[in-house]
Amino acid sequence: MASAIFAETTNLPGRRAIMSSTNPNLRHDTGCDSGFGPALRRWRGERRLSQLELALAAGVSQRHVSFVESGRSRPSRDMVLQLAEAMDLPLRQRNQLMVAAGFAPTYAQRDLGDPDMAAVNQALDLILTHHEPNPALVLDRTWNMLRSNHAMTRMLGLLGDPDVRWTRVCGNGPRNLLKLTFHPEGARPFIRNWEEVAHLLLWRSRREADATANAELHAVIDEILEYDGIPTEWQALDHPDGLPAPILPVEYGIGEVRLSLFSMLSSFGTPLDVTAEEVRVETFFPADAASRHLLETLAG
Repeated sequence: MASAIFAETTNLPGRRAIMSSTNPNLRHDTGCDSGFGPALRRWRGERRLSQLELALAAGVSQRHVSFVESGRSRPSRDMVLQLAEAMDLPLRQRNQLMVAAGFAPTYAQRDLGDPDMAAVNQALDLILTHHEPNPALVLDRTWNMLRSNHAMTRMLGLLGDPDVRWTRVCGNGPRNLLKLTFHPEGARPFIRNWEEVAHLLLWRSRREADATANAELHAVIDEILEYDGIPTEWQALDHPDGLPAPILPVEYGIGEVRLSLFSMLSSFGTPLDVTAEEVRVETFFPADAASRHLLETLAG
């Protein structure tokens, strides 16, 4: 159900767009088992920065970066934060660099049910409610659905019993939007332009997984590539050919019903909690008047 092209509100001011990496070392979350120097070197390579470029961005000498990477010098806590900021790392990876350097994590990772997350939850619920009669849902870093509004439930109901379809796609596991889009028993049979949407969505998801070293998302993508009917050439996950349109609506066909939607992903600005940074809202919009009328009709 996820759109292949979407407008995105970035998590942090100045967050750079990171192109897909082929570095196999970054298919897993960068932990502390390999030490700070190797972890720093891997992330510097992922960001395509020389030691000099990283040093200039962090306001330190190239010699110091070299000594830290080789293990000849132990970085201070402030130095780790400076280097992580210079590489624009997500908060989860900043914590892992801190642990690799021998320090406690800097950023908390609270559950959404934590009392400290009350303002976050209020904001999420406000968006879901006010987006009616258009569908909207909250996702985690692996595209698992955390909550949704009534319009999303109504839209999924067009495909049949939502609980039955989710069970066919995800079993008893988390309800994953990527799996629903690609699974032969999910939304795929109802998406008229599925190959166009799915190819680009798969490429974008791989780029996202590489840029954040998200092992869980890589596992979801690997599972999707094993689904029946996935073109073998998609294994390479190359960028689709041609210049895409500004947005690519997903065209649904359910019997005589036609529904055209595009979506936007939004996230919190300047978050200081791992969960708050990684949670995002996908809001769907009708791409034409007929789709708008259908969504309004479904809402009664």
